[in-house]
Amino acid sequence: MARKYSKSASKDVESAMRRRKKGKLKSGKDGKGGKVKSRKQAIAIGLSEARKRGKKVPKKKSSKKK
Repeated sequence: MARKYSKSASKDVESAMRRRKKGKLKSGKDGKGGKVKSRKQAIAIGLSEARKRGKKVPKKKSSKKK
């Protein structure tokens, strides 16, 4: 089975996790929001950054419209 995420994408997530631990990771567009404390939010930000850089990351799950 092929990898869903590229190795470089997981590096972006690792970097986001480190920034969260140091208290440097901020939420919102361009990091203008408050400090991120949640582990899940840090992972989401890391994946989002990887997506913006064009790395292999699956699309976000969108809600189904009825």
